[in-house]
Amino acid sequence: MKHRIHRAAGPLAVALALATAPAFAHHGWSEYDGDHPLTLKGRIQAASYENPHATITLDSDGKRYTVVLAPVSRMESRGAPREAVAVGRDVTVVGYASRTHAGELRAERIVIGDGAAEKTVELR
Repeated sequence: MKHRIHRAAGPLAVALALATAPAFAHHGWSEYDGDHPLTLKGRIQAASYENPHATITLDSDGKRYTVVLAPVSRMESRGAPREAVAVGRDVTVVGYASRTHAGELRAERIVIGDGAAEKTVELR
């Protein structure tokens, strides 16, 4: 009986490790200061439209920020395709600063363009 338990423990440990790997790979939202929303306006300097989250690099008020957006599927379903967050676009982002990574922001919403062409996209 003792031999059977050891034999089952190996595959069980592997299955458990594989099941929890995605949770460790994804950062937690608790890393962000949800009590103090920030609003940044600026021009997109770089963009990555890939999972697990789209990201943009934004220059705002003389500082450079990395802005974590939503997953690509959510961006597209809510009206923010790749072209909407392309380099050179002017945007306003409302979100929360990272507690652990200076210059990083988790976006709750993004406003693309301005004036009559302005579009607000809720990301969370």
